[in-house]
Amino acid sequence: MYQSTPPWDIGRPQREFLQLAEAGAIRGRVLDVGCGTGEHTLMAAARGLDAMGVDTTAAAIASAERKARERGIAARFLVHDALHLPSLGEQFDTALDCGLFHVFSDEDRRVFVDSLSAVVRPGGRYLMLCFSERQPGDFGPRRVTQAEIRSSFARVWRVDSIEPAALENNGGVDVQGWLACLTRA
Repeated sequence: MYQSTPPWDIGRPQREFLQLAEAGAIRGRVLDVGCGTGEHTLMAAARGLDAMGVDTTAAAIASAERKARERGIAARFLVHDALHLPSLGEQFDTALDCGLFHVFSDEDRRVFVDSLSAVVRPGGRYLMLCFSERQPGDFGPRRVTQAEIRSSFARVWRVDSIEPAALENNGGVDVQGWLACLTRA
């Protein structure tokens, strides 16, 4: 996917996450799951936060590391599977997810939520942008309903809000999504 620029790589943070950062909602130790080329990790680190981005794609991580060097930002990046976060051996206060949750199958969603729950401290936040069922057509990843978000996280998380949101892309047409803010019990 990273041989050329994928549609989700807009070269800057998503508007929704930038607003959350400016409001102080992204805090403490930050984990950006499925970080791609690292824009959200770099955004958090530029604000003085200890930020780590993980992605399974080595080319994306290499690009993120290059951006960090070029911008003089101290951020950590690691090729790592979000379904195996406990093996990082770390705990986080905030987890960011822009476009990862909606690519998982039902079974992998359960594994992901357990993996995430193991590395986010109680009281920590999970901030997610994902495709919504309101997005017309069938191009792109699976659409996610509010009910799916609520049921996926029901055991260990409190859903603080799920709001309509736009996912920007480099094709110029925003995708209808959800911005979900959850707190780890």
